[in-house]
Amino acid sequence: MNRLLPAPRRVTKGVAAALAVPFLAGLALLTLTPTRVEERMPNLLDLVLSTAHRIGWDWLDFTRLEILANVLVFVPVGIFAFVLMPRRLWPLAVLLGPAISVGIELAQRLALPHRAATVSDVIANSSGALIGVVLAVCCTLLFAPRARTTRTLEAS
Repeated sequence: MNRLLPAPRRVTKGVAAALAVPFLAGLALLTLTPTRVEERMPNLLDLVLSTAHRIGWDWLDFTRLEILANVLVFVPVGIFAFVLMPRRLWPLAVLLGPAISVGIELAQRLALPHRAATVSDVIANSSGALIGVVLAVCCTLLFAPRARTTRTLEAS
């Protein structure tokens, strides 16, 4: 399997780590503060929904937008987990997204009474992380340089 999924280059890991730190800090600010996103940015949500309805996406309501946002915000978690984990442990990247999501929801349930901790958030977040891992695996399979193997013919 290591031949199919070669380890990322050192620079790729460095860039991923440099991006993962502020991303995860932003995720913590987004999810582990007392006020909900819709309270902090109601105009942004209204703008997104009105724009979606203007282009014909009448099916998109607040609940679906929230689910979609939960999926999309965790896609980078899966990508970062895949890139930053040692290649022999890459399947654990699939478990990291759900683990982070469960941790966030438990923190919201226990310490942030104004936040809604839900199983649907864990499912949406976990789906996003899984999509991220699948994208990272597919990109690795498509674009990663392969080690060339040369075969020598022996004279009989």
